[in-house]
Amino acid sequence: MTSALIVVHRPSVSGGRRVTVHSRGRDEILGTAYSDHDLVVFLESAGAHRGRRLR
Repeated sequence: MTSALIVVHRPSVSGGRRVTVHSRGRDEILGTAYSDHDLVVFLESAGAHRGRRLR
């Protein structure tokens, strides 16, 4: 079984969703997304836009 490179976790009590990326053999927390915009910002900061490799 393969694991997901990017995971958007289920909503927390506060309503936000933790976003993690699996890179270099470990999981890194990108932040907590409270909106679609937050998620896009996290993914762009990790290099997931324009076909770039994640860090």
